Amino acid sequence: MDNTYPMLFAVKRYALHDGPNIRTTIFFKGCPLNCFWCHNPEGISSDLEVVTIQAKCIGCQECLEGCPESALIWINEGIERDDTRCSRCLNCVEICPSLAHEAIGWQSDLDTIIREIEKDLPFFDHSKGGVTFSGGEPLFQAEQLIELLKRCGELDIHRTVDTSGFAETDVLLEVAQHTELFLYDLKHMDSIEHKKYTGVPNEPILANLRKLAQTNSDVRVRLPLVATINDSQEHIQVMAEFLRDLPHISEIDILPYHDLAGAKYKKLSRTDSTSHLYIPSSATIDRIRTQFEEHGLSVVIDG
Repeated sequence: MDNTYPMLFAVKRYALHDGPNIRTTIFFKGCPLNCFWCHNPEGISSDLEVVTIQAKCIGCQECLEGCPESALIWINEGIERDDTRCSRCLNCVEICPSLAHEAIGWQSDLDTIIREIEKDLPFFDHSKGGVTFSGGEPLFQAEQLIELLKRCGELDIHRTVDTSGFAETDVLLEVAQHTELFLYDLKHMDSIEHKKYTGVPNEPILANLRKLAQTNSDVRVRLPLVATINDSQEHIQVMAEFLRDLPHISEIDILPYHDLAGAKYKKLSRTDSTSHLYIPSSATIDRIRTQFEEHGLSVVIDG
């Protein structure tokens, strides 16, 4: 694989929840966080992944014959993959007549990505939308992200970056020079709890948000709200006080947890930790809205 090309896992057209108005969202593959409630688990690994969907397999076994590494085995009337042998050559994906093998992720040169974005220019012009770079974590592939942002700027396309904020500060500030809007996730104010549920501490995230707020960048802070994890009155109080004291931060988007990713975890053969999480009640959401508003913050409920 060519590391000069970004690794992506999805392109979403006509997106309405990834920034203002109609947008094209480019999903970068790879994230330094591993959140319990992740709705895009296919974006966590930065590597090309190949999965087998047993329900689609018709038992022809053509993929076994076509696998140069003998990484596929027929067991109990189903295909199993030995990931230690699989070279990700994608022969099985190309061979399978029933599409039981699926590649998750691909590398694309920047020209191709820009051409895909340009297809939606009429929608951007009409709705005043633009492009959003999401993930995974787009800052995880900062060099490629910055080049794409520059090229979109040359085309006068509104640019949004959806980020966890877990990155080197100088990288974030360079990205800010080529970005109209940040969607900045703030998951937990307690660093120990943050590491427990995401795999990383929150000190760099909070420090970066402070730095970003001082640059006059347009930032929308977003709280992925998960019951029993970050919805307590005490936690929301700490977050509201933190945001209240930041310059140019006057609004927060609340993203109530929805249990929608189960099928993705099953496809990836990963443990679905989301099954242990809970959807916040309407009463809890109303209480949290009031807490933020009491600190002078405008609140938008997304979903």
